[in-house]
Order: sequence, then C-alpha cells, then structure tokens
Amino acid sequence: MTGANVAGAAGRPDSEFDVVVVGAGNAASCAALAAREQGARVVMLEAAPLDDCGGNSRYTAGVVRFAFDGPDDLAQLVPDITAEERREVDFGSYSEEQFLDDMGRITQYRCDPELAETLVRRSRDTLAWASRKGVKFQLAYGRQSFRVDGKVKFWGGLAVEAWGGGPGLVDNLHKAAAREGIEIRYETEARGLIQDEMGVVRGVRVQRRGERFDICAQSVVLACGGFESSAEMRSRYLGPNWDLAKVRGTRYNTGLGLRMALDAGALPYGHWSGCHAVGWDQNAPAFGDLAVGDNFQKHSYPLGIMVNASGERFVDEGADFRNYTYAKYGAVILAQPGMFAWQIFDQKTIGMLRDEYRIRQVTKVRAATLEELVTKLEGVNARRCLEEIRAFNAAVQTHVPFDPAVKDGRGTVGLRVPKSNWAQTIDQGPFEAYAVTCGVTFTFGGVKVTRDGQVEDTSGQPIRGLFAAGEMVGGLFFHNYPGGSGLTSGAVFGRIAGTSAGIHARRA
Repeated sequence: MTGANVAGAAGRPDSEFDVVVVGAGNAASCAALAAREQGARVVMLEAAPLDDCGGNSRYTAGVVRFAFDGPDDLAQLVPDITAEERREVDFGSYSEEQFLDDMGRITQYRCDPELAETLVRRSRDTLAWASRKGVKFQLAYGRQSFRVDGKVKFWGGLAVEAWGGGPGLVDNLHKAAAREGIEIRYETEARGLIQDEMGVVRGVRVQRRGERFDICAQSVVLACGGFESSAEMRSRYLGPNWDLAKVRGTRYNTGLGLRMALDAGALPYGHWSGCHAVGWDQNAPAFGDLAVGDNFQKHSYPLGIMVNASGERFVDEGADFRNYTYAKYGAVILAQPGMFAWQIFDQKTIGMLRDEYRIRQVTKVRAATLEELVTKLEGVNARRCLEEIRAFNAAVQTHVPFDPAVKDGRGTVGLRVPKSNWAQTIDQGPFEAYAVTCGVTFTFGGVKVTRDGQVEDTSGQPIRGLFAAGEMVGGLFFHNYPGGSGLTSGAVFGRIAGTSAGIHARRA
C-alpha cells in the first residue's frame, strides 16, 4: 500500500519490530529463528487461535526428505540410533544427485534449477540446524520401511520424521521461539503490506478480533501458506470442481499472503494451476481434523487396485513408490465420475496396510467373496467391477517375486491400464475396500524469490524489505512433488528468508 502512514502505529505498544513473520508453521518458525540469530527483534503473526496454530505443518506426518549417505548422516538428526539398528536395519542411502534427479523427474523437469539445487544442497544441514534448535526427529519405521526376508528395509529415499508428527514439529519450533524471545500473536491476521513512497515494505496491516492496526518493521517475511483453503481461489486457479475438493489441513491458508504480495507488485511464479492432492477418505470433514491428523489419507494403494464408479481401474497404482505418486493421484481421483474411487485389497496385503487404514473414522467395507464385495462398493457398477478384478488377476505376472521395498517389476500384461510393480492377485478373502476422494494439501503457485529469499517484482527487481518462504515460494513443484520435500523446503527457504530479513533489518 504505497504511501501508507507508517508513523500511525508508533504510539501502540509493541507495534514496532525489526522483523515481522506472517505465519507460524514450519517455514515461518524457521524464518523467525533465523532472523533472531541476526539479533533482530521478531514477532510472528498467526491467524489461527492457539489450539489450531501452525498452519498445514501441524496436520502433516512430519516426514522430511534430505540427502544422506547412511546411518552416520541420519544420526545428525536422530542421535539415538543404536548399534543393533546399524547392524540389522538397511537404511539405504539417498544422494544429492538422486534428490536432484527426483526433483526433475517428478516435476516433469519444470522446477527452477537454482531453487531445486538450493533445496537439495542445504537439506541435511538445515534439518540438522533445526535439530540443534530443539526439533526432535525419529526413524520413520511405520511409514517408510518394510520387513523383507527378515530384515527391515527403508525405501523411497525417506527415513526420518519429526517426533510427534506435525504437532510435535510445531510444538518444538514454538518452544524454541519462546526460548529465544520471539513473540507469537495468535488470532492476528495480516491484511496488507505497508509500503513507503519508494515501494519499500515497512510493515503490515493486521486485524485482531475486529480491531485493525499497523505493525511496523524493517523486514517482512511472508510464510503463511498458499490458497488451498479458499474454495474461490481453488476454482479460479485449479479449475472446475476443485472448489468441491476436501482440504487436508488448516482452514486458515486462504491465500491472503499471496494477495498481499501480488498487490505489492510481486511476480507470480510457479504452477498456479497445480497442487499437492491425495487420496483422502470420502467422508472426511471439509477441513483437517487435528484429532485424526493426516490419517484420513489412504496411501497403501500400490499394494492393491483402485476402481472408479464405472467399476474400472483408471491409474497405474504401481507406477512408482508411493512417495512419488500420492501427491498427484488426488487430482486423478477428482477427475473420476462422482469424484471418488475405491481401493481394494485381499488377505495377502491387508496386514501390510499403513496404520491410517485402522482408524475408527474410515469408509470401509469387508466381504468374504469378491461377488459380495462388489455389491458393497457404494456408487460402483458391480458387474463391471467384478469383470475388472478378474481380468486384473489373470494379467498378473505371478512368476515375478513380490518385494514391496524395491520397484520389483511384478506387473501385469495386456491390460488397458497396466500395473507396473507390486501387482498381487485379488483372490484371497476376506476382502477389504476403502472409499477415497480428493484431499488438497497445498497449492504450487507462489511468488518469485531471489537466492536470498527476497521477493521479486514483475520487472525482476527485489522488493526491498519483503521476503517469502514455505508454500509462498513458487517454482519448486509442478504437477507433483517428491514426498517429504515440502517440510524440508519450508525449513530451507524459511531459514534463508529469515537470515536475509534479519540482515536487512540490521542494515536499514
């Protein structure tokens, strides 16, 4: 808001800071902590109340993707790895080159090379920094490992998650903020940026419980998420029917930070018509439920098959590890008739399903025979579905060994929609099926930032005093994303933006 009266808030107590961070999730907290390291006086503005604070970060499982060579690197985050675990567990490795290759492959080689390289090269060091700040990590046995031939094997490039999942991550970051004297103001929504006559950002206009006022600062970091919680913006940017999708996380990520940045002249950047969207329980609430967390997701589909209302398979469930397909398959489900699908499993794989399949709040049917099962799949053409399952069973390459910890090549032959890996015949009852729809996690469109996290305007020049992190950073993810890279991105670019904001404030 060029020409706004910066001095108007000077008389209000605690209305002037060196750095204002808009948001209170993973990226925002890392930005605040990094700015504090530069000696800045920092405040975080959180639109949500205390019991729902932390943005989408609180709703995640807490898995983080970073480059590592083995247990010694993992021990930088998880220092209590035992000698027995080092002997008995196959942690694998995940090089920077593999991470970069995944970023390119998964985004159809559209990701900004400089942003991707920054994310990858700084991933392990940044998470180790967060650990030193007080974030606790643990090995992700329950989500990222299988027991194969008597040995636990990690798979898909992931091995570590935040202790306590998303809630534990946010709580520990906020404890770190409190230890370092960083104030968090809840139920305080940023409504606009304050800019002087030269376009330099000088603070934010906020609203709290009906009262509007200004908070002045030398630097502002926008780290308040994308527009996934706004049905209007989803419809406008993602397209038809996206307003009907369920939201996995917070109801407070309504795109206000993006609107503020664009109003200040920021350059839109990245995949504005794309988002992270997953298979989500068909009867989950419209927004995330912290009592359930991320357990409405249903991510064991590589072990079974998915059918739509026509009773037909519509996607290769085994195209790649779940880590590399789940964030795009929500959009595929949304495109099906009725915007739903059923995941079907038999006794060979039911015992391998993730814990999220065992919660009380689940849309599930069970039957002793396939003939009975298909009649219980609400909204599905039962006759066609039974034909589809029988055709699938006949196409499975049963002579190829099944190994869920690698891409085993156990596929199908001759089907219109193949299954490339982990194909198991659906023939041992009792059978189970789970109804899913689309759940939006976060949107991919953002603003252009420099390598220092400063927001660029439409002419390619930095907007002085304005920085961005987290979902606000455009250019990293297109069509899809490698699982676990969202939280890592938030930490990496949050730390960068906060450091730059603190330095800018000190020099101003």
